[in-house]
Amino acid sequence: MPPPSPLPQRHGLEAAWVCTPDRDRPRSHPWPTMGEWLLERLAASVDVAGFLAGERFRYQSGAPVVGSDPYGPHTFVWFHRDLVAEASVPGIVHVVHRDARLVVIDKPPFLSTIPRGRHVVQSVVVRLRAELGLPELSPLHRLDRVTSGLLVLATERRWRGEYQSMFQRGEVGKTYRALAPLRPDLDFPITVRNHLTTRRGRWQAEVTDEPVNAESLIELETVLRHTGVYRLTPRTGKTHQLRMHMLGLGIPIIDDPVYPVVQDVAIDDFTRPLQLLASDVSFTDPIDGELRRFESVRTLPLRAAGCGLRAAVGA
Repeated sequence: MPPPSPLPQRHGLEAAWVCTPDRDRPRSHPWPTMGEWLLERLAASVDVAGFLAGERFRYQSGAPVVGSDPYGPHTFVWFHRDLVAEASVPGIVHVVHRDARLVVIDKPPFLSTIPRGRHVVQSVVVRLRAELGLPELSPLHRLDRVTSGLLVLATERRWRGEYQSMFQRGEVGKTYRALAPLRPDLDFPITVRNHLTTRRGRWQAEVTDEPVNAESLIELETVLRHTGVYRLTPRTGKTHQLRMHMLGLGIPIIDDPVYPVVQDVAIDDFTRPLQLLASDVSFTDPIDGELRRFESVRTLPLRAAGCGLRAAVGA
């Protein structure tokens, strides 16, 4: 683990760091200066000369790295990368609950939970760390970028462990609602049980003939003309579980960009939100034993910008 960063967060993000090897490089390939080591280490992703000139590389002490500084082994260097411009994701991040330990938000579709890949500033964590003044804010579970609804976050690192363990042990009740086609031949409620697996480089999960690792209860709650609002209760938490289980019943969730067919949707196309909503979360608080229950302020069908709000809750 690196020591504490000498640089403050920027855009809600911690500074990146690199560290020179513990031992000197063989004499046949020396790095006489820190500038030469940084150039070899980071030239593919960073304008090393520009960062040096702008004093954007910092030692653990906070002092700027000068290109001519003598190379030293096991030396940490900190810096903030330049961020690529991102399209602003529409919709409001509604804060439905906040206390000393937890923040519960209602996420709009298309907003990533954590900064990753092409979604950095446009993520829940980066937005809310700055807006709420909580530099250690972190999610306790995952919610797909295209999925809307409730997400529970810890305000500080010291609370994260106990709450994350609670989620990992399956002690959290989670209910989703989905808009999908009707099939009169299906007799609800239906429990779907199978084995789901994901493979690196593939968008879609797969069903395989292995022991069951995914289970969901599917219920038809309301009929809306030619579609239905389904109540989905996952009893496990595999990637794309609910989307796969609905597809397996022949009622794929409306406007799913991945199932049944992966669609070529532009990264800034926010016109057709996935009709899947994380609508309810409940658990017994592992710190004080309090029963907690939260409900989404959104309803189906989700719309492109307003996203079907039931009521305005402060953001």
